[in-house]
Amino acid sequence: MSSGISSTKDQAGHGSPFLSFSVVFNNYFVPDALPDLMDTSDKEKETYSIKDGDIFLTRTSEVVDELAMSCVAIKDYPNASYSGFLKRLRPTQTNITYPKFMAFYLRSPMFRKTMTNNAVMTLRASLNEAIFSYLDLLLPEYNEQVKAGDLLYLLNEKIELNNRINAELEAMAKTLYDYWFVQFDFPDANGYPYKTSGGKMVYNPTLKREIPEGWEAVSVGNIVDIKTGKEDANYATENGKYHFFTCGESALRCDDFVFKGKAVLLAGNGSFSVKRYEGKFNAYQRTYVLIPKQDELYAPLYFAVNDKVKTLTSGSRGSIVKFITKGDIEDIYLPLPRNRELDFVKTLNDCFKESSRLYEQNLELVSLRDWLIPMLMNGQVTVGEAS
Repeated sequence: MSSGISSTKDQAGHGSPFLSFSVVFNNYFVPDALPDLMDTSDKEKETYSIKDGDIFLTRTSEVVDELAMSCVAIKDYPNASYSGFLKRLRPTQTNITYPKFMAFYLRSPMFRKTMTNNAVMTLRASLNEAIFSYLDLLLPEYNEQVKAGDLLYLLNEKIELNNRINAELEAMAKTLYDYWFVQFDFPDANGYPYKTSGGKMVYNPTLKREIPEGWEAVSVGNIVDIKTGKEDANYATENGKYHFFTCGESALRCDDFVFKGKAVLLAGNGSFSVKRYEGKFNAYQRTYVLIPKQDELYAPLYFAVNDKVKTLTSGSRGSIVKFITKGDIEDIYLPLPRNRELDFVKTLNDCFKESSRLYEQNLELVSLRDWLIPMLMNGQVTVGEAS
């Protein structure tokens, strides 16, 4: 067990691959390509190396629940090093622990509870290294670890693949939105890009820019019903049938729904996140629920609100806002045709529909994975041979 490199600001941002605290905290496995860089010497690369089977734990945090989050390497990373805010555990024996299995074992509720119960809390939570001198691990036989680890890894890979596809769908839809509603090169009657093909533009004083002739600036308050969530966050249940949206990032569940249809959800404080959902759901009291009066407005509404929220929360009004009001939302304007004919946005809504399908699939896969982990840990369930 060893700590990572104590680096300086001058070393960061250039040099060789570097494993950071945030990457470990957010991933079961070390990503194939490390997103961060650190200028390190050959000696430092040797001392703080990353090899197949290495386990990394977050060693300090402001709260106990974020302590000792694990991330496992399943390949060698030549020239890479890791952060001083991490601990590296490198196995000294073979055929005792299987890396893919350990990635899930170390994030299981059983092990997480052991870590949090043995944390040291002063001004910050820190990992009590002494725990490793008396901590025993109850592990299945190595062959069982391999079968269980490979199964859980495949589930995790499918979840990650869906996430990557969703990110691409979101980027594709955002590009089309900008092309059609910002640059105004939507398909004209002949299928050509409107503005580039010489479509007439007129100045709009509300938006303070030129927009296509026949278009107008429309307030979000005129095209949606702005509602707020109906329940307190404590209303959420662990295995409810419906989604429960809050101001946080976690996906919660509940037993009853209040809203249904295509909706844009905006956290009124906290993360100020903007989400979208199609179906039946409920929401926390401080979450704004925007249900468009016309289905075709769903995608343009989502991106317009997203862009505005980034402006509101960036400190452009003199200070970073602590909450978003209904008036802030009503004051969002977007350019739309006066006749509201938006047949060309079908592609945007198709992207959202596929994204929603993958999102639901991921929730099912995560639920299955999280149900299997403790069952596989204690031997209640075993993995049979593949046919």
